[in-house]
Amino acid sequence: MPPEDATHRHASGTPATAAVITAFRPGTELAEAARAAARQCVRVIVVDNTPAGESGADAVLGDMPGVTLLRDGANRGLAAALNRGVAEASGADALLLLDQDSTVPDGLVSRLWASLEQDERIAIAAPAPWDPGAQRFLDPRTRARAEVADLDVVITSGMLLRRSAADELGAFREDFFVDGVDQDYCLRARRAGWRIVQDRRVLLPHSLGDTQWHGIGFLRVRASHHPTWRLYWMARNGVVLIRENLRHRPRWAMTSIALLSYWAAAVAAFEPPRAARLSAIRAGVRDGMRGGLDARFAPEAKR
Repeated sequence: MPPEDATHRHASGTPATAAVITAFRPGTELAEAARAAARQCVRVIVVDNTPAGESGADAVLGDMPGVTLLRDGANRGLAAALNRGVAEASGADALLLLDQDSTVPDGLVSRLWASLEQDERIAIAAPAPWDPGAQRFLDPRTRARAEVADLDVVITSGMLLRRSAADELGAFREDFFVDGVDQDYCLRARRAGWRIVQDRRVLLPHSLGDTQWHGIGFLRVRASHHPTWRLYWMARNGVVLIRENLRHRPRWAMTSIALLSYWAAAVAAFEPPRAARLSAIRAGVRDGMRGGLDARFAPEAKR
């Protein structure tokens, strides 16, 4: 249940919730996300990673009421942006974490609070990512789960994070920069004894970027077509998490190995220039196993 000393409630009756939206070179969709969040939250905090000298969130948001903009002119990564936003949102009972292009359905916060209030050991309540174009869950396993299911990991966008859990778990992992930040945080929460639930009745329209399907009928493969530099981070951070959680969450780790293998095979088959992209994956796997970092893929070299 929410703490008795909650600072105040939203007009909808939900306990005080602050939205934290991370941004990088945002478009007009950021303003739409901020307005939708402001209708459901007592505060909206936008943390902008856009480098100095470029048009950022200030040009998109203007003087939007109820929105606090934090921008220091450097891209410090997703985790650092989340940490800054969470620190700014002191006094809130929960935090709604969003991407700049998140679609925020009406009633999202109140419906997630309904799940969070079922058990004081639920750290995170999350919606189900939904592909509005194809009219299906992005994760096909979602349909077979219970309406409210316990999971090991959920994506950052749309999660409602209990403040007391955030205080206990500490910071998001900044050395990951972008990929795997949400998985690491969720896995740490599970190791600490917290629950994470997803309500598949609460849909969150979500985009996977330049995802493309290749093949015919049932013989189709989904390729992500992420920038080459990100393939390194996806491989490196994915391997780090598998190493760290193989003993604690063996089923999750084995599933992750299978998904990483599927993804690497899709890159090899459908994503030119294959040599450069597979080289980035190999470097990521190597550094994930050894705990290293290839300077060619460091954030300051790629952004």
